[in-house]
Amino acid sequence: MYGNLITEVDRGVGIVTLNRADRHNAFDDQTIVELIDVMGAMDANPDVRVVVLSSTGKSFSAGADLNWMKRAAGQGEEENLRDARNLAEMLRRIAQLSKPTVARVQGPAYGGGVGVVAACDIAIATFDTQFALTEVKLGIIPSAISPHVIAAIGERYARRYMLTAERFSAAEAYRIGLVHEMVADEGALDDAVGVIVDSLLKNGPRALAACKSLIGAVAGRPLSAEIIEDTAQRIARIRGTEEAQEGMASFLEKRKPNWIAGN
Repeated sequence: MYGNLITEVDRGVGIVTLNRADRHNAFDDQTIVELIDVMGAMDANPDVRVVVLSSTGKSFSAGADLNWMKRAAGQGEEENLRDARNLAEMLRRIAQLSKPTVARVQGPAYGGGVGVVAACDIAIATFDTQFALTEVKLGIIPSAISPHVIAAIGERYARRYMLTAERFSAAEAYRIGLVHEMVADEGALDDAVGVIVDSLLKNGPRALAACKSLIGAVAGRPLSAEIIEDTAQRIARIRGTEEAQEGMASFLEKRKPNWIAGN
């Protein structure tokens, strides 16, 4: 179905794999449009409860494809604006997917690849993974990815790594909040992703979607009467749902809730 992606759904997990290993999984216009489409499909698929983003080959993503960027340099402003909007929409779809997203980072992530990692809810990387926000080296800026990267690592670290374009290690990415966990190799990476996915699948699907929406509504905003009222209304609404009733009943009755497979 897709030229640059491999997709599958396995026991509640939607797996989206970048499949341009020969180009270090760099993004071009086709890959971006395909990711927009697949994220919409995963969001709409009731069989998908968690989405894992991964890559083939040695690199998670080298960022923007240089051949595509060369073509873009010869385009007019309207064409460049269209491409920029598509990239921003791709990242938005990942970040605002109603289902949890997990980045499986098995190799270097540069530029837009860092943006994808930052847009995911949870990111796990191997020890030898390197990261870099390389845009200024090319005379451009990390514009579309900036809201996601700054949300992940904060303004102070964004100033350093966006301005210097220097590479940094998985250990540094962990320290500044870009990734949540580091593991030794790809085998350990699959195990760690599996543990996270299993934890996510134990939780109420509607509650996960509502929790993601809550985080987006509250993050970065001062505590105000409006925020207090909004959070009160959110919990009041969800307490009355069938899922919440089932979750509380299963806890009190010491059984698994009905959304856990095999229950």
